[in-house]
Amino acid sequence: MFQKMYDKTLGWARHRHATRYLSFVSFADSSFFPITPLVMLVPMVLAKPEKALNFALLTTLFSALGAILGYGIGYFLFEAISPWLQTTHYWGDYLAAKNEVDKWGIWAVLIGGFLPIPYKIFTITAGTLNMALLPFLLVSTLGRGTRFCVVAFLLKFGGEKFEAKLREYINHVGWLVVVAIFAALGLKLFF
Repeated sequence: MFQKMYDKTLGWARHRHATRYLSFVSFADSSFFPITPLVMLVPMVLAKPEKALNFALLTTLFSALGAILGYGIGYFLFEAISPWLQTTHYWGDYLAAKNEVDKWGIWAVLIGGFLPIPYKIFTITAGTLNMALLPFLLVSTLGRGTRFCVVAFLLKFGGEKFEAKLREYINHVGWLVVVAIFAALGLKLFF
C-alpha cells in the first residue's frame, strides 16, 4: 500500500509542473498551509539529484516569501483570526512561540526556521510582536535555507542508497507512522 503511494509521489516529483507545486507548498507552509514543503522537496531530489541545489533554493525563496505573508497575517489580521486560532491545536504552539520570541527575539525565529515545527507559527508571531521586517526576512531565509539545503544535500549524496533502502522499507515506515499517530491520539484522549 505505502509502496504504491511512494511510487506515485516520485511520479509527481517528475511531473513537468512539479516545481510550481513545490513553490506553492513552500510559500503556503510559511503562512497558512499545514503541509511541509519536504513532501515535495524530498521526492524531487530523489528523482533528480542533479537539481538538488536548485530545488533547495526554490523552496527557500518561496518559503521566505510566504514568511512575509505570515508576518502580515500576524501584523494586520491577528485580532480577526485569534478567536479561531484559540479553538485549534495551534493556540498552544502560538503561545509557546510568542514566549520564545519574547525571550530570544530574532534568534528564536532563526531556530524556528530550521526546526521541523510549523514555521507559520513563528512568522505570524513575529508579525503580532511587530518584529523589524528586514531582520525577520533575513533570518527566515537563513533558517529555512539551511534546513532545505541540508535535506537536499543529504539526499543528493546518499540518494541512490537512501532511496533504495527507503523503497525497501517504505511499508514498514508507513505502518510505523500510522501506529504513532493512533498512539498519540490515544494518549491525548487519556491525558
